[in-house]
Amino acid sequence: MVEVLDDPVGQSLRGAHAHLARRVGDAATYQEGVSTFVAVPVRPTAADWDDLARLLGSGGFADLFSADVTPPASWEPVFELDGFQMVLDRAEPEAPADGVVELGPGDVEEMLALTEQARPGPFWARTAELGAFHGVREDGALVAMAGERLRPPGWTEISAVCTAPSARGRGLAARVTRAAIDRITGRGERPFLHVASSNTGAIRVYERLGFVVRRPVRFHGYRVP
Repeated sequence: MVEVLDDPVGQSLRGAHAHLARRVGDAATYQEGVSTFVAVPVRPTAADWDDLARLLGSGGFADLFSADVTPPASWEPVFELDGFQMVLDRAEPEAPADGVVELGPGDVEEMLALTEQARPGPFWARTAELGAFHGVREDGALVAMAGERLRPPGWTEISAVCTAPSARGRGLAARVTRAAIDRITGRGERPFLHVASSNTGAIRVYERLGFVVRRPVRFHGYRVP
């Protein structure tokens, strides 16, 4: 059911990621170090925003991700970015993901170092607990990776797709993304992802892998008063 992708954070926190959630009323967020994403009902009331404020605390950061809601005027805007939500339209990836290895808890420090270099988006000390991650090593060093993030029913988001600056231009991002596709489709789910609309290079890679734009989105975050 594709409609669950309209609220991927809330659907994940209520379902596959419930064990990683913190809640007050109908407001929810992830545990410390996992993600800053938050969720409120699709049509939030003033009480829901009050619950989120209590959950995050004064001055806390509310990353609403792609949710089509806006908090009260007293909440300070922190960022806003236009993007796209894309879904895999083809049943099979273009080629096998050769040379890709699965990453685990012992690789987290390297994963953090790679994301610090490549800046694919937010990645914290416990982000890897959201799902499986795959990478490519060269001379023992992690130079590319991709992993799983949001898990609305029937779907898994591919995220943290990145390549070290020294290893770009050789198709490694496509290779690790294919590995993520294989794993997700292998368990009977469909892959989706999010990308900034300005990141035209990444969009071309995803389109070659069979992804199509489902809808434009607005990524946005706020500071609790």
